Amino acid sequence: MLDETSDIPLILQGAPDTTEFRKLRKRIIREARTVIDQYGMVEPGARWLVCLSGGKDSYTLLAALIELKWRGLLPVELLACNLDQGQPGFPATVLPEFLTRMQIPHRIEYRDTYSIVMDKVPAGRTYCALCSRLRRGNLYRIAREEGCSAVVLGHHRDDLLETFFMNLFHGGRLATMPPKLVNEDGDLFVYRPLAFVSEEDCDRFARAMAYPIIPCDLCGSQDGLQRMQVKALLNDWEKRMPGRRNIMFRALMNIRPSHMPDPELFDFLSLATASNPGPDQKTPLDLDAM
Repeated sequence: MLDETSDIPLILQGAPDTTEFRKLRKRIIREARTVIDQYGMVEPGARWLVCLSGGKDSYTLLAALIELKWRGLLPVELLACNLDQGQPGFPATVLPEFLTRMQIPHRIEYRDTYSIVMDKVPAGRTYCALCSRLRRGNLYRIAREEGCSAVVLGHHRDDLLETFFMNLFHGGRLATMPPKLVNEDGDLFVYRPLAFVSEEDCDRFARAMAYPIIPCDLCGSQDGLQRMQVKALLNDWEKRMPGRRNIMFRALMNIRPSHMPDPELFDFLSLATASNPGPDQKTPLDLDAM
């Protein structure tokens, strides 16, 4: 059992002694390790900036990475980081006290991006895009200052699904957040080790461990937010057809370019049959000559 080991990290101590919780924890660790291995995230000796918002997802991320490192399965240095964005009423002492108590190396950064968002975004519009851009820019800066090669985020499977449908319904494209990417400047990796983990598992884990969860009231307080509408849609599908989320997520990993109508993904002009080898020269159809 986990708690019977004397050197267990503090963030993992006090876990419920139930079969259900042990299965939950093992599933999260297994899925996180699968993502890390499958997408080639580990560079021995690297330093990761693990972003901690105080929500259930980031607590689950931090705990999973610390357990993997403790078990010798993640040979990287971890630095937890919270960006205090100056939201009114944000409990600024919760995360510093928690990380200090857990003896986790960390950096707390204060940047009042909240005022910028409130000043720049017109009334009635959503804050997410600008808020996210400002937050990401600061996290990249901190990663560089701390000598980190990667910024690690707590997005889970349901975040990826919601982003896919957001792009489908509102962006006119098939895209989501990949588990691994390189930032626009080309100097940092962005990792999402929880890409295979469900939101429900993150919630159950963080609450069972009694981590001091901080809600995000800035975005969540906006009625009619498109992402919340997509989440409600997915929840309804899952309620009507249990397991639907998992099937849809598997579809994101089972793309067949030859069965999609995007000519940039597949060379349809070179398709040929045994009796018709296809044109030797690809020329566009001259509609004016018809």
